[in-house]
Amino acid sequence: MGTTQLESVPEPKYWHLKTVLSDALDSEFAVGEILPNERELAARFGVARATLRQALEQLELEGRLQRRRGVGTTVAPPRVGVSVGDPGHSWPGTGDAADAWQPVDSHQAVPPAAVARLLDAGPDEETHVVRRTRMSHGQPLAAELLYIPAGSVPGLSAIDAPGGPARARTVLRELCRLELEGQDQAVELGSARADDAKELDRLPGSPVLIVTTRYYAQGRTAAVAVATYRADTCRLTFGDTGGGVQLLAG
Repeated sequence: MGTTQLESVPEPKYWHLKTVLSDALDSEFAVGEILPNERELAARFGVARATLRQALEQLELEGRLQRRRGVGTTVAPPRVGVSVGDPGHSWPGTGDAADAWQPVDSHQAVPPAAVARLLDAGPDEETHVVRRTRMSHGQPLAAELLYIPAGSVPGLSAIDAPGGPARARTVLRELCRLELEGQDQAVELGSARADDAKELDRLPGSPVLIVTTRYYAQGRTAAVAVATYRADTCRLTFGDTGGGVQLLAG
């Protein structure tokens, strides 16, 4: 990384420094490599450490850097495509992305009011809740809660499956017995709740992308999935490649 003095630039120094650092990350550093300490970087670029920290924080927010306790600041893995708008509709746990999601557990609970409305469920009506996680480069990328009414899995009561991942897989297999008629998805920016933040290894309130998917069968909403993605490792793209909307994640 060469020395660059930042003088008389028409934009904030930290923003210009962010651009310079980003170029260096592409040309001089490998994924996982630790950056020099703040004192060395500030001296090399002729800026105050406060300016350097602003640039590093912005690069971390954009998913270019990762700060790890006991390690330092490292170069983040490159972003990879995660399909959201796949035209080949499939139930969760099937299709091309089946191996990406790992079932964690399943329990019964009353869904949030917004999900209950999508399912046309009563205010105190419990649903099966399947929890899944998605990893990328050994780090948590997304956490999902899949809400399934009892009517969508009528044969489940006759199945004696233990808790944890085994129970989650059993619920998903029962759901797949229905003929999927279609699905739609919505994406919005949100803030990580305490439970999501813990699962995604982020601070509460960190920016996240929330993908809500409705699955249709037998002329009604058969299930609703709410997947929470780390916003620092995901970005949206539009186009024909990958079938419309995609999340690109690192």
